[in-house]
Amino acid sequence: MASQQSGNLLKALGPGILFAGAAIGVSHLVQSTRSGAIYGLTLLPLIILVHLLKLPAMLAGPRYAAATGTSLLEAYRRQGRYTLAIFAVIVAGTAFAIVAAISMVTAAIFKAAVLVPVFGAADAELAWVCAGLLGVGACILAAGGFAWLDSVMKALMVVMLVTTMVAAGAVLPRIDFSISLAWPSGVTGAASMVFIVALIGWMPAPLDITVWNSLWTIARSKRTGTSPTARVFRAEFLIGFGLCLLLACAFAVLGSVVMRQNGVEPSPAPAAFVAQLFSLYESVFGPWITPVIGASALAVMFSTLLTVLDALPRSIVVLVARFSGPERPWDDGATRDLSRTRGYWIAMAAIVLGAMLLVGRFRESMTGLVDLATTLSFLGTPLLAWFNHRAMTAPEVPVEFRPARLTRAVSFAAVVFFAAFAVVFLWSRFGI
Repeated sequence: MASQQSGNLLKALGPGILFAGAAIGVSHLVQSTRSGAIYGLTLLPLIILVHLLKLPAMLAGPRYAAATGTSLLEAYRRQGRYTLAIFAVIVAGTAFAIVAAISMVTAAIFKAAVLVPVFGAADAELAWVCAGLLGVGACILAAGGFAWLDSVMKALMVVMLVTTMVAAGAVLPRIDFSISLAWPSGVTGAASMVFIVALIGWMPAPLDITVWNSLWTIARSKRTGTSPTARVFRAEFLIGFGLCLLLACAFAVLGSVVMRQNGVEPSPAPAAFVAQLFSLYESVFGPWITPVIGASALAVMFSTLLTVLDALPRSIVVLVARFSGPERPWDDGATRDLSRTRGYWIAMAAIVLGAMLLVGRFRESMTGLVDLATTLSFLGTPLLAWFNHRAMTAPEVPVEFRPARLTRAVSFAAVVFFAAFAVVFLWSRFGI
């Protein structure tokens, strides 16, 4: 029986790894590192708390799909078309910034890891690098679609995971708690609020990803011919979620020890920040690690870019379809065929165009663009958390897939927490 369950887990493995692949990127390499560099370890409890609070909403994606054979967009439709409309507004308000932030970080790493050392192209314009990467990503998706993503993702995170955990473990004895646990002087309350909101927004990922994950779960089940049990899907998802939490903590520790304790402030400029990111590993392993980290960081970020480039148009196409009618169980809109539809490519073209406009606007401030994207995502968090909470307690969800009482309590507490935080932020920032 144990071996059979293990085999089912391996067959079902996919959406949880895709979740980790989409989540482990900007939120970890940039935001977690900055939290450690600016605030030391003082925000580490918040990082852990946000992971725990978002877990029920994150679980809703694969759990609802496994339970009903339909995506969360069908759950939103059942809640009323106004819910679909609100989700559409959230997507419209965040999609451009999400792709812009991810593509800029990917381009900055590609320039530092490939263009400068290999081709000596130090003067390469970052906006053009972003455009090139987005074009290559679109071509890859056109050639392979979901199957390509699902097959390659499991191999892309290994080097980054291992080296980051080893580096974080190596610097643990060097932690100076008198510095790491001290609130930074000179940082105003307003500035802290802005950064904390930006940190929460994508920690470990924006809640939009729950819709994507429900689509991935259905697609994976159709490809493998398996319909995972509640236990199998939960274990599969928690593997990816656990990786996200471990790496978020590891980057915060590295940022605290290597940067804050040495008086290094994170730079807003793309090239300078990437150099600081590489220095986290050089301080432990030496200069030889830079090409290895450059390649693995590029792999992680480019896979994140591919995942988001595929997920956003796919979810938009399915969203439009839900306005027209219900979703049939285990019919995700012909998952692998969506990349052949006109709507998919129209949505992708619009997203890429909007993203490039933002890249041009923020080309000298990568962290500013990241903060914009993460803050916009944060403002939609309480609404999506509430929609997902309602989805998992809906009558169409079988009893064995419904969350336990404690999970429901945490889910509701998360809605209240994020809503209260959003109100405080809007009031303090804009007087709303």
